[in-house]
Amino acid sequence: MVEEYRVLLVDDEEEIREGIRVKIDWGGLGFALAGTAGNGVDALELCEQLRPDVVLTDIKMPYLDGLELCRRLKPLLPASKLVVFSGFDEFEYARQAVGMNVSEYILKPINAPELSGVLTRLREQLDRERMERRDIESLRRRYEESLPVLRELFYTRLLDGRIPPEQVRERAARYEVELAPGCWTAALVLAGSSGEELLLPSIQAFFQAHFALEGCALRTALYNETVALLVHMEDGERIYDLTEELGRLCVLAVSLLGMTLFVGVGRPCPGPERLPDSMEGAAAAAEYRVLMGTEQVLYIGDLEPDRSAALTLDEADQRALSAAVKLGSREQVTELVRRQVGRVREARLSLAQSHLFFLEVLTALTRLARASGADVEGVFGSGFTGRVAITDFRSLDELEEWLLDRALRLWEQLSRQRSDSAWKTVEQAKGFIAEHYGDSELSVETLCARLHLSPAYFSTLFKRETQKSFTAYVTEVRMEHAARLLRETDEKTYLIAEQTGYADPNYFSYVFKKHFGLPPSKFRAGQPG
Repeated sequence: MVEEYRVLLVDDEEEIREGIRVKIDWGGLGFALAGTAGNGVDALELCEQLRPDVVLTDIKMPYLDGLELCRRLKPLLPASKLVVFSGFDEFEYARQAVGMNVSEYILKPINAPELSGVLTRLREQLDRERMERRDIESLRRRYEESLPVLRELFYTRLLDGRIPPEQVRERAARYEVELAPGCWTAALVLAGSSGEELLLPSIQAFFQAHFALEGCALRTALYNETVALLVHMEDGERIYDLTEELGRLCVLAVSLLGMTLFVGVGRPCPGPERLPDSMEGAAAAAEYRVLMGTEQVLYIGDLEPDRSAALTLDEADQRALSAAVKLGSREQVTELVRRQVGRVREARLSLAQSHLFFLEVLTALTRLARASGADVEGVFGSGFTGRVAITDFRSLDELEEWLLDRALRLWEQLSRQRSDSAWKTVEQAKGFIAEHYGDSELSVETLCARLHLSPAYFSTLFKRETQKSFTAYVTEVRMEHAARLLRETDEKTYLIAEQTGYADPNYFSYVFKKHFGLPPSKFRAGQPG
């Protein structure tokens, strides 16, 4: 069965919405009417939930008109088709609509044959784009024609640190690779499911075609069954601009490739010769994806602000143990420790080999404790010096329980530290909101610039700690202050709107009624003196 394309219909006149809903043969045209909205504000919310393939919107609407809605949807739904209609036959509207990448412009009154024709054309466009996206073999051939094998080998060896730093530029010139001096960052792109080797060329081509961060240059390479990104930036301060752009591309990949991608981003480094260090951080960030839920872009600087907290050992099992102790659950720590000791049982190692393996696990935990500022004696016992031998234990089971107990003690300490840190960050954010809720320009970006955090990381942290999104929390603060002013003062509604961060009094009244169930005037009249 062919999947139908989802449509969102936006018009402030209910009669028009109902007429379009009834008169159009949605299924016959290959579409499904996923939802309707009476204004641009509600439409924007629905678009975030429904992610429609097509948006049909009127231009003239309260609070947020159709052109502004299209402007905001352009980065949110870059692959969606936008159709606007209006009762005003004015060239300026059509000109602005073309500037918003609007696919069609229809004059009211709208008739069913005309709209059906528009939808037919859109379906043909969407079908063509879908076919192009799925032609993975074509993308792979295009990739093979565009990048020589020697260039791929150069990038792989560079990121692995197998090219001496003093030879990097000479090798780059040999393979006609331009590596500008200055700041570089490495990132690692992983697909959401395994066994997708044939999709890697299409992922690589996708990033090459759609990366659009001004002032930054992108190189891509296949790297150990993943795609590596090498990004040249003006300076390291733009790292959060980069993570935001990579987040946009992950959203776009769902529409264009039908794939969920994860990106681990390393720290900026001074020159291409240091890219192996950045790639090590990118690989470590990618390891966190299992523990960080739905986050698609993870920056190692957010996850491990203290560079010394990163383990120097390269083994994947030790990185996984570190990630579990720092960010995982009690069950994950338990499973990982038992798995490591289980490897000793299965391998039937000699006493000396078992002792060396035990010391590797213990050293990893000790380094992590010290780098994280934990109470080492509280974790490993009073007078601990690191001199623990496998012969101190009567059995492997006793050793396993000792290791697990220490790992869980460390996990508990780091959990308390992380909870305290998150609480302090959220309290700082609440204080900033309390001071600036009256500023109509207040946004998560301005707050994150103050806190020196990426917006994506902060939004996840704030919602986890408050159970509310940043926007919902700000709206609640503004509404509480508005209600107090209505109860305790005789200020005009438009002045109260300004004092609580709303430049448009009508939009303030709309939000107030949506929050309290009645408009400001009735709210004020219904309060006891």
